[in-house]
Amino acid sequence: MAGVTTRSAGETKRVRLSPEERRLQLITLGAEMLADRTLEEVSVDDIAKQAGISRGLLFHYFASKQEFHQAIARHVNTEIFVAIMPNRELSLFDMLRDSIERFVDYATEHSASYRSVLRGPASVTPDMVGYVNETRGAITDLIVSELPLPPEDPDLARLTLAIRGWIAFVEETILTWMIDKPISRESLVDLLVESLPALALSPALIAALRD
Repeated sequence: MAGVTTRSAGETKRVRLSPEERRLQLITLGAEMLADRTLEEVSVDDIAKQAGISRGLLFHYFASKQEFHQAIARHVNTEIFVAIMPNRELSLFDMLRDSIERFVDYATEHSASYRSVLRGPASVTPDMVGYVNETRGAITDLIVSELPLPPEDPDLARLTLAIRGWIAFVEETILTWMIDKPISRESLVDLLVESLPALALSPALIAALRD
């Protein structure tokens, strides 16, 4: 089992990581590199050096460089999806607000990887584009599943399209807001929450969400 070397009080101490911990460490280091390079430019040699392991050992955890890059892209987008998972103990409208608040907080706390996924050099690579679209689709399906509408409702296709567009609006608005934060976080959350019903839903459904 591989380990990392740390120094404390002048002594060298070997800290062992489980295979799962080491794999996550390597993926996390790769995600951090997306701040200033494309997914394809994430260097296996640089990752191995930062992790304190050999280049060959990295391929003990990943079958190829491509698989490693795919794991990085999947990791970042999974983190985004997990960050907005709804709290079903809340009413629908409060559930939406709670998820948006956590989305804003995630983007703020992980600004480098968030920017890189959506606007950085990595955002144009095929793997990243695919995972971003998968995440947007999963978020759309998640929101639609919470709406009080039967599957055969004639408005469902329109709502699904509008929600998918709203997700892109949310992403872009958060990116713009993070540049110089011209309004407060609370005002940003209000804007994003209020924009979904205004864009996608009928007055009757808005009333149902607020009940």
